[in-house]
Amino acid sequence: MGKVYILDCTLRDGGYINDWDFGEKNIRGFSRKIAQTGIEIYEVGFIRGNTYDPDKSIFPDTESFKNVIQPKADGMLYVGMLDLNNPVPIERISPYDGKSIDGIRVIFKKDKIIQAYEYCKKIQELGYFVSVNFVGTDLYTDKEFIEGIEKFNKLNPFAVSIVDSFGVIKRKQFLRLVYLADNNLAPGIALAYHSHNNLQQALGNAETLVEMNLKRDIVIDACVFGMGRGAGNLNLELFAEYMNENYDTNYKIEPMLEIIDEYLNDIYKKKFWGYSLPLYLSASIGCHPDYAIYFAEKKTLTVKAFSELLMEVPKQEKIKFNTETAEKYYCRYQKNYIDDRSTVAQLKNEFTGKDIIMLAPGSSLSKYSNKITNECKKKNTVVISVNFCADKFSPDYIFSSNAGRYIKIRDDINVGRIITSNIHVRKDKAAYVVNFSSYASQNSEITDNSGLMLLRLLAAAGIREVKIAGMDGYSLHKNNDYYDERLEFDFSRQAEKRNALISAEISQISKMLRLDFITPTCYNFC
Repeated sequence: MGKVYILDCTLRDGGYINDWDFGEKNIRGFSRKIAQTGIEIYEVGFIRGNTYDPDKSIFPDTESFKNVIQPKADGMLYVGMLDLNNPVPIERISPYDGKSIDGIRVIFKKDKIIQAYEYCKKIQELGYFVSVNFVGTDLYTDKEFIEGIEKFNKLNPFAVSIVDSFGVIKRKQFLRLVYLADNNLAPGIALAYHSHNNLQQALGNAETLVEMNLKRDIVIDACVFGMGRGAGNLNLELFAEYMNENYDTNYKIEPMLEIIDEYLNDIYKKKFWGYSLPLYLSASIGCHPDYAIYFAEKKTLTVKAFSELLMEVPKQEKIKFNTETAEKYYCRYQKNYIDDRSTVAQLKNEFTGKDIIMLAPGSSLSKYSNKITNECKKKNTVVISVNFCADKFSPDYIFSSNAGRYIKIRDDINVGRIITSNIHVRKDKAAYVVNFSSYASQNSEITDNSGLMLLRLLAAAGIREVKIAGMDGYSLHKNNDYYDERLEFDFSRQAEKRNALISAEISQISKMLRLDFITPTCYNFC
């Protein structure tokens, strides 16, 4: 059996969580702690960009690394990662002098393999050891993977890595990739494995690779606390403990736990990573995990809708995420066009001559409960609540354009229901279904804001005045926005922008409807 190296990539791969903004003091402290663990290789950060920010684990050149790793720990190799999708000029890679990083890991997709080879060759000539990382290894055919390995054999790199970019490689497929790599890599080249944990395969695959007892060395990538985008990566502390228990290694677990406590817990509380249903779905459908993250942040989809939407993304676009593509398919799925003219006419008939009160689910409903109740009890009044049952105020209708919320309340609704056509649920004969795209905002960030959609629908139904309660706007503090804590979504990071966008929309709507806010609102409009 060859030697097993553990490589920590927390500051690099984990940096997707917090935009690599760990803080200079924390990066230095992390570097000291990780050196105490006894792991063999430490990936300090990305080599990319044009300027150096000491608070970020991103470095525009090899010289910048010296600022955070000096003095270097004996017995540990320091590396940086370079992405061939956006490489720095080779002139920024200074000749190796032993004071900066020792090696460079190069990641590339299969359409960049020729450029990657030439770049890696130049890095070696400058004195660094090189690790070659085949991004999305499972997307290679056997022939492509073997040809890629044979090409890089000529360079004799330190390691060649199987990279599970989407977290989809299960054991059977993993064993096949290991077999292909082991039988085609030149002797002396280590086989590395970089995992993502969307299907919770990371630890099992890593253990399997070790237990195969290959004659060549292997390198296992891991992150403290599994920190990483989406479902995260292999947990360093778990894999190190496995090695200690089964292979008589002596990795120090306590410094890893101290890193979690001192540097990572606060980040985790603000932005979760780990196993989740959207990431499971994206992996099982073979989609880039960023699609799952993007759609999940919409907070409007049921599981069924999520799955259907991911399947609508064409195969060639599943493997490379971009926001424009994601938004295009999200909007296409949401629209689900229907002709709602007869439905709107029916609503107009029911609302004409009535005083309309719209109840949005803001926290002001609690503070001004008595005032709102008195308004709702007035004769000739129709009360419509938005995305929640509002039983305390005895609504006459519930409006929903949010499938995720509607699916939770539909069995409790005993009044009229008005839903938009994006809600792909079994059609309810008692529901008024209106066309989503007719009332959606043209601004993608608030396209499906339910309060705005209801106001547009009321205008389309000929209503000229609406009283509004609970449409408070978003606060900068988490868990402060909603009447019922079960309704909470955390928009605190986007609060100011969302408030400005919605204010602008309300200004436009107010030209069609007279809006009377009976509870305070932070929306500014004229």
